[in-house]
Amino acid sequence: MGATNVSDPRYYHKVVDCQWACPAHTNVPGYLRLIAQGRYDDSYMLNRESNVFPGILGRTCDRPCEPACRRGRVEEKPVAICRLKRVASDLRGDITDRLPKAPAVKNGRRIACVGAGPASLTVANDLLPLGYDVTILERLAEPGGLMRINIPHFRLPGAVLDEECNYIINMGATMKYGTHVPSLKALLDEHYDAVFIGSGAPKGKELDIPGRWDAPAQVHIGIDWLANVHFAHVTKIEPRVLIIGVGNTAMDCCRTVKRVGATDVKVIARRGRKHFKASPWELEDAEEELVEIIENHAPKRFIVENGTLTGMEFEQLAWSVDAKGRQVSTVTGTVVLPCDAVILAIGQDNAFPWIERDIGMEFGEWDMPVVDKVTHESTIPGVFFGGDAAWGPQNIIWAVAHGHEAAISIHARCEQRELHVRPPVGMTLASAKVGMQAWTYDNDYDAIKRAKMRHEDLATRFRDIGVEVELGFSPEQAAHEVQRCLNCDIQTHFSAPLCIECDACVDVCPTSCLTITTNGSGPDALRTQLTAPALNMAQELYVSDALPQTKRVMVKDEDVCLHCGLCAERCPTAAWDMRTFDLLLPYAGQMAR
Repeated sequence: MGATNVSDPRYYHKVVDCQWACPAHTNVPGYLRLIAQGRYDDSYMLNRESNVFPGILGRTCDRPCEPACRRGRVEEKPVAICRLKRVASDLRGDITDRLPKAPAVKNGRRIACVGAGPASLTVANDLLPLGYDVTILERLAEPGGLMRINIPHFRLPGAVLDEECNYIINMGATMKYGTHVPSLKALLDEHYDAVFIGSGAPKGKELDIPGRWDAPAQVHIGIDWLANVHFAHVTKIEPRVLIIGVGNTAMDCCRTVKRVGATDVKVIARRGRKHFKASPWELEDAEEELVEIIENHAPKRFIVENGTLTGMEFEQLAWSVDAKGRQVSTVTGTVVLPCDAVILAIGQDNAFPWIERDIGMEFGEWDMPVVDKVTHESTIPGVFFGGDAAWGPQNIIWAVAHGHEAAISIHARCEQRELHVRPPVGMTLASAKVGMQAWTYDNDYDAIKRAKMRHEDLATRFRDIGVEVELGFSPEQAAHEVQRCLNCDIQTHFSAPLCIECDACVDVCPTSCLTITTNGSGPDALRTQLTAPALNMAQELYVSDALPQTKRVMVKDEDVCLHCGLCAERCPTAAWDMRTFDLLLPYAGQMAR
């Protein structure tokens, strides 16, 4: 194998597994260390550079960072990254003077954003400081989009949503609330320099089985029902409720019905728990609130007697794997579950009846606009998509990532530059050494158990639908939890010319991730020659230049390294160093910094 090119920021970025897994590439270890130092304002601002909504996402994120966390490879549970994000938000002071500002003189370019959800707000966040005149068209009376009407207040308080939306709006966005966009053609006729569509996926999926339309008043679409609760159009529901589906919307529905009168609530899942789309913590919270989750049941028919829904019949399923490796189900029986109401939470679809089909926009599978995965531009130059409107429902952090990329493209389009030429990422790499054997970070490994989130008691949370259930970590809990971070951004940096092949680093490594060996013919061959097998094929091997004594190479399995720094402490020639890696991300109008 050739030597690893560590000058390419992507190499060390991939080693910071949490940051690599985050769609917005938030500097997780960096903001956690700032929390450890009590620098909550700095932590919030570092977080906000990439994810824009630390307080919102600290409560609602799907946490793709946590399954990737290196702590989860040596212990049962990863660092509570998401909940620590909330700590910085909750404990910060007034940071308004540190927020981006829009210049007094505009650049003469007008951008329209359809919808005031996280994708559109991120676009505005990136373009307003560049002097763009950004108009956001929102059908509701307040910003936030589906974050506001589909995430219950007991998970996301309105005050948190308002504050972080207003940080962007107060930069100078022109907000047109209560504005329905009936025609994209008409919007284009207003001669905006670019249009961004962040209208979400506002249409809940139907369940067209026998009996569905025989008692329609008792069968509800999940996202519509949650919106009706938000607007107080719905204040109560019948005692026995079935929730069909087991995603996060289903969890919001089942927990909400408990707060508006339901006493017997069951969530029905077609498959077993390991296939559930809902986040594990959402399932835990629902079960804590005495929601019953029933697995391996498929809806067969609604049972309606004299115009009244009385139950549903389900097929009971057993699952197996066929010869092609596909999951197949076998019906083992049927069962009737009594109910007074049913909420369908089986997915969401995009809805674009307002986009004319004769204006040059190409539509593809599922009647979705064809959108470039890199530039976010549609087949109409200057019309961009992001968030759920681009490729279907995803989490808020994905919408934020889309907004950043779309803003880069919009700026490039307005400057008549090639959209596919993306601005490069950069990095800084500075030694963390402050003495012969001292570092600017805590490199001791401590098997501290993950902090347990504090919750409001059941009686209080059911008394008022607006009571936030999760109370957040205390400062003491946060101080302990941040110590669980293994500082994956403090990289083990190797200089082959300094190595004397004494094997001291190999001997001291607690995870046997280092090997000095002859170079193999390729990565698969080299993996077989290591002190410990490198089993995670997704994580690359580090391979050094030829060592000066024997022309062998230093090989490191990045997957199992704990970044403890013992190799650098033991090395007599300083061939190993611990260096702080900082990924520098480009944003609209800004080179990587």
